[in-house]
Amino acid sequence: METGKTEGVVDDVAGKVEDAAGGITGDSSAQLAGKAREFRGKAEQLCADTCAMLRDATVEKPLTTLTLAALAGFVVGLVWRAGDRR
Repeated sequence: METGKTEGVVDDVAGKVEDAAGGITGDSSAQLAGKAREFRGKAEQLCADTCAMLRDATVEKPLTTLTLAALAGFVVGLVWRAGDRR
């Protein structure tokens, strides 16, 4: 398991514990902080999974990846240019 994903799992579990502890003690700020930490953990896991998927795709099909990156850059350039005209 990668470092980012591990940190995400730790934050997710810690957030759930903090949320539960806040519920037991009636501390709504602790519950909110726990939910925020849980959300951050899920986001870290998603980011790590996406990076791993992109890394695998880049290794398996480098020409396709380069083509998609060039196309994305072209589209961003068109959008940027259209925004400058306004």
